[in-house]
Amino acid sequence: MEINNLALLAGGLATRLKPLTETIPKSMVDINGKPFFYHQLILLKKNGIKKVVICAGAMGDQLENYTGKFAPDGIEIIFSHDGEKLLGTGGALRKALGHLDDKFFVMYGDSYLDTDFNDINKYFLDQKKTGLMTVFRNEGKWDSSNIEYEEGKIINYDKKNKTDRMKYIDYGLGILSNTAFEEFKNKNVFDLEDVYKSLIIKNELSGYEVKERFYEIGSFNGLDETRKYLQGK
Repeated sequence: MEINNLALLAGGLATRLKPLTETIPKSMVDINGKPFFYHQLILLKKNGIKKVVICAGAMGDQLENYTGKFAPDGIEIIFSHDGEKLLGTGGALRKALGHLDDKFFVMYGDSYLDTDFNDINKYFLDQKKTGLMTVFRNEGKWDSSNIEYEEGKIINYDKKNKTDRMKYIDYGLGILSNTAFEEFKNKNVFDLEDVYKSLIIKNELSGYEVKERFYEIGSFNGLDETRKYLQGK
């Protein structure tokens, strides 16, 4: 089964990029003459994604206005807005479930992940789990490692309570079944981290190691690296 729909988490406040993001959302930051969001859509189209559901928060109307004019052909784009109160990454996904298939990719709105989505899709289906998280052996090089991962299994995932055994990092791309949100049906505000942790406890989260490094625009240093990388694209 081909999973060809994706939820893009683009609702953050981008405080680390201020003053650049005082008047525009992070996804609209310029990368070599185009908004970062445009580069993401081209990447997703290349990987066979047919539908993208944007989980939008602060200044999400700017993203919606942009996509109405400049989105690449071949991708259906749907917006799911948090509303007056930010819902967190998990809450935003739960609200968007009605627009997504039973199984869907999820990616962070500040990530550029030049890897093979099809291989990840096949691995997820073979494992027959509720969710999958891609991981990258980071060892604190590009960001703070937050995952204990051994022999294809995610042992621990925690963004706040780090251990010396954490050599890997959440790469920024996952696959989820909508059943992953059943225990959160009475919660409005929560993080995707909570969903992943719940799946780890139930032994329902697969881990897939990606070898290609990630690029991101969550910081000014990451922004510079992403601009340099995409110059050749």
